[in-house]
Amino acid sequence: MFLLLSKVLDLLLSPLTWALLLGVGGVVLRRWRRLSVASQLAAVGVLYAFSIEPTVALLTRATEADAVSTYRPDTVYDAVILLGGGLDAAATERSGHPEYNAAPERMMRTFELLRDGRARQVLITAGNLDARPEAVVEADVLAAQLEHWGIAPERIVKEGRSRNTRENALQSEPLVRAHGWKSLLLVTSAAHLPRAAGCFAAVGVRADTLAVDLRSSTLPPAKMSWLPRTGALNQSADMLRELAGRIVYRLRGWTAPWR
Repeated sequence: MFLLLSKVLDLLLSPLTWALLLGVGGVVLRRWRRLSVASQLAAVGVLYAFSIEPTVALLTRATEADAVSTYRPDTVYDAVILLGGGLDAAATERSGHPEYNAAPERMMRTFELLRDGRARQVLITAGNLDARPEAVVEADVLAAQLEHWGIAPERIVKEGRSRNTRENALQSEPLVRAHGWKSLLLVTSAAHLPRAAGCFAAVGVRADTLAVDLRSSTLPPAKMSWLPRTGALNQSADMLRELAGRIVYRLRGWTAPWR
């Protein structure tokens, strides 16, 4: 039920949804010309506001502000915890090869840590919302990719049942305990890191953190583009969903202080 509600919340938190609703409202209110025009202008205003770089920069900075990396370069970790989210499962199923989305940095940085001897093992925690038996399981694909890149199979531990960040933590905790890992490094996108680290802390898994996929811009607003871009609109929606997700997880008691 929570997964279904989360998808509805994702839809409602999209500026594109807001603009569409305002546009429909303008049509419904056409008898009242002023209200109709105001609603349609508001639709255009929402689309524009969330499609420009200054707005995206503000939202991204707010989302990534607490993404503190505590990674210690001089430490060899027992395991690095790789969270899913970088694989395009549908495209992977169609092509038969790993197909990544716009955030493959989690996977790439994890590989580098293993290759360079900064971690002895990796725990890949990533399932799939698709319940079909033949659906791609992200943990399996990522594990196969790491093996293809030369990482020994015995260094790879998979968890392929989790469907969200809360379940990543719940399903990973028994594996961490069973392997006796003490020093852990959690690798995920900067925007996602505070919620992810909080979820693992809530189930008793304390890990150092490494933020990747940083999207914050350091340019002053005057040097940013004020032209609307679809990519900016998508990033605005991503940041809004993540900020809302933190609130929901906190209210549910699924996160704990992690620093």
